[in-house]
Amino acid sequence: MGPRLLITGASGFVGGRAAAAATARAGIAHVRLLTRTEQPPRPRRSPESPHPSAPVVENVLGDLRDPASLRRACEGVDVLVHCAAAIGADEETARQVNDEGTRSLVDAAVRAGVTRIVALSTASVHGRGTFRAAAPGTLPIAPGSTTSRTRAAGERHVLDAGGTVLRPHLVYGTGDRQLVPGLVRLLTALPGPFANGGGAVGSVHSVIDVESLAGALLGAALSPRTEPGAYYVGHPEPVPAAALIAAAETLTVRPPEAPGTPVADVAAACNLLADLPFAQHHLAMLATDHWFADDRPWRELGCVPGPGFAEGFAAHAPWYRRLLLGAARSGPTPTS
Repeated sequence: MGPRLLITGASGFVGGRAAAAATARAGIAHVRLLTRTEQPPRPRRSPESPHPSAPVVENVLGDLRDPASLRRACEGVDVLVHCAAAIGADEETARQVNDEGTRSLVDAAVRAGVTRIVALSTASVHGRGTFRAAAPGTLPIAPGSTTSRTRAAGERHVLDAGGTVLRPHLVYGTGDRQLVPGLVRLLTALPGPFANGGGAVGSVHSVIDVESLAGALLGAALSPRTEPGAYYVGHPEPVPAAALIAAAETLTVRPPEAPGTPVADVAAACNLLADLPFAQHHLAMLATDHWFADDRPWRELGCVPGPGFAEGFAAHAPWYRRLLLGAARSGPTPTS
C-alpha cells in the first residue's frame, strides 16, 4: 500500500495544483484535501475515468486557526504537504495562520505519527536582494513584510520538526492572481511601455511555473532522497526582468488617452507612480536581482523544472487573458 497524504491549502493556487497531481498519481493510497469551505478543491482529477491505481480522495474541512480540526485531519496520515498560507493579510491574521497555525499543524502531525512534513514557503523570507546565484545556506533570514515574516516563523516550526521547506521566488501560471496581474496593473498605470521593451531593467529572477512547483512539492513528499531543510525551487535558467515585463506587456491595454511615452527605467517609473504602494512593491522587486541557484530539487526529488519562461508563459497566456478580461468588466485586477 502506498502512502497516505494530507494536503493543506488544496483549493489555492499552488495547493490546488499539488492536489491535482497527487489525486492522479499511481502509488499513493489516499489523498486527504484540507480546505476551509464545503466547496471541493479545484482542479480535480476527472471522476468519470479514474486511473485504476489512483488514490482514494477525501475532502475534509479545517482551519489553521482551529487546532482541533488539524488534529482530526492528521489522523492516519503518513505525509503532510502544507500549502496553506495567508498572503497579504493583516498582521494578526498572518500571525494566526502562517505562524501559530503552522505550529499547530506541525504539532498535530508529529503527534499523529506523520513520517514526513513538506511545506511551501517563499524565498522572500530573505527579504529584498540583491541575490545573484545565491546558494543554499548562504543567506540570512531577513523578511521585509508581514507575510514574509510570519511565513519565516512558520518555516521554523517545520524545520525544527525535521521537515522540508520549498522556497520559490516568482510563480506564474493558471490560477496566478499576484505576479502577472500585478505586473499588468503596474504597466497599465504607466504612461507608456518601458524603453526597449523593458531593456532598461537589468535584473534577473528565479521563476517557476505552477505545474513544476506542484511537481516539486509532490516529489519532496514521495522521493526517498528528500532531505530535511530548505530547497530553493526555480527553473535553472533565471529570467530577466525585461522578459517578465515584455510578457506582461502582451496582456496590457492602456487607455486611449495615454500618450504612450516610453518610460526610461525603474527609477523613472518609481517617480511616476510614487502615490501607488502596490506599484512601489513590484518596482522594488524588478530593480534588483533575486536569483537563487539550487539544482537539488531536480536531482533529488524525482521531478523536472518544466519549460523555460517563454514557453511556459505562452501556454498560460490564454488563461491570463480571460482573467484580465473578466477583471476589466467587473473592477480592478486582483493582486492579493
